Amino acid sequence: MTTNQHKKQNAFAPLIVDVVVPLGSYYLFKGAFGMSTFAALAWSSVVPAGRTLWSALRKRTVNGLAGLILVVNVVGLVLSFVSGDPRLMLAKDSGVSSTVGIGILVSVALGRPMMTAGLKPFLVKSDAVREAAWARLESGAAAASADFRGRERVFSLVWGAVLLAECVVRIVGAYTVPVDTMVWLGSVVMVVAIALGLVAGGALGAGPMEAMVAAEAKAGEPVEAADEVPAVALAR
Repeated sequence: MTTNQHKKQNAFAPLIVDVVVPLGSYYLFKGAFGMSTFAALAWSSVVPAGRTLWSALRKRTVNGLAGLILVVNVVGLVLSFVSGDPRLMLAKDSGVSSTVGIGILVSVALGRPMMTAGLKPFLVKSDAVREAAWARLESGAAAASADFRGRERVFSLVWGAVLLAECVVRIVGAYTVPVDTMVWLGSVVMVVAIALGLVAGGALGAGPMEAMVAAEAKAGEPVEAADEVPAVALAR
């Protein structure tokens, strides 16, 4: 296996462990093994709970993605007790979106935009030069650092706002639209919200950030090449 392949795996590992594994295991437990919603949520919480506890005890930090997924699962566990009214059952599905949206907005307010962890691998692309460019932009060492960090916050703000808006729309729909219609319309609202997040987040955050990373990476290359010339000359 090449070095680039190792780097690519390492870049996406946190995203896979913190998001893909918990969500995938939930659907696996519920669909393939026929577990109840409560049991599936409980078992799929093991990985994010372990990751959050490990970070808190070993690294003295809170793992943002793992912690958020854990909170979402806990909210799902609490809401799984809600039953009876079909409209209330439809409305409770928006609890996940609202929890994620609020978590993302809080992370921006705390100066640690949560969506960055998922965005970085796509912009860095397992390239060492782009990785170094990202580090300079994020640390404040680059000329475009202020704009970069502003776009970073905007990207998370967009997704937080979109998810909260989706929550509101689905709650309103649950109590105003016929139940049979809202059963399928809820999924449509979710798909539209994701599409809106991708378009708006890309235009206002990810797109400009990618351009800044590329520009900073290109600007850094001549400097590195220039540093190598004296060493070669000295060796001769």
